[in-house]
Amino acid sequence: MRHFPPRRIVCLTEETVETLYLLGEQDRIVGVSGYAVRPPQVRREKPRVSAFVSADIPRILALEPELVLAFSDLQAGIVADLVRAGIDVHVFNQRDLAGIMAMIRTLGALVGAAQRAEDLARSLEQRLAAITATPRPSPRPRVYFEEWDDPLISGIGWVSELIEIAGGTDVFPELRSRQAAKDRIVSENAVREAAPDVILASWCGKKVVPVRIKQRDGWSDIPAVRDDRIVEIKSPIILQPGPAALTDGLDAIVRALWGEHP
Repeated sequence: MRHFPPRRIVCLTEETVETLYLLGEQDRIVGVSGYAVRPPQVRREKPRVSAFVSADIPRILALEPELVLAFSDLQAGIVADLVRAGIDVHVFNQRDLAGIMAMIRTLGALVGAAQRAEDLARSLEQRLAAITATPRPSPRPRVYFEEWDDPLISGIGWVSELIEIAGGTDVFPELRSRQAAKDRIVSENAVREAAPDVILASWCGKKVVPVRIKQRDGWSDIPAVRDDRIVEIKSPIILQPGPAALTDGLDAIVRALWGEHP
């Protein structure tokens, strides 16, 4: 970087975009992911330069970024091209709630807004603690979160943790620490045997079709199907590891489990 804090930043995923806006540092952003929708004004304020696993490298270079923010091994190819072009890149890898908080604090430090980032992280931590402490009836509802439908993929770490904070029990907690989606594949029979009370679905950018879930072989006896408790949670508020999941995403889980606002 030629300057600190960096004056020109490109964000290749949504959560760093939202975090920079929450920190009041949005003027540093010169390019964003095509999936960035939070806050709403980002769609008209910032040029879109990437999808998730692909990016317009010439367009990014034309923006003359001093720093590009990326996420995980899934963007390794994009990162390699940018590094070869001489661009500074920071790759985050958060997959759980602790990682999300660390991302917020690290990003704040990178843009010279460490105290504001600390305040934001602490406010989110306090929110999670308050919802965790909310009295709930027993027993806790058993929850299956479906991140994809073909093959069936269960929820990643932060989603599993949020289900528990909301007062539910993840039926596949042993899978939460597996970073790769391919390592969280479950069978229809495994879900049937787990007998979830609630099915939460977010098919990673495509619309959930509850009737297709209901029609799966042998699923009619699953409590969630029998009682019509299949709820879609929109991808932008639950499948990005950042503030959206800890606010609107968590609220959506609470409503699905308890029919109430946090």
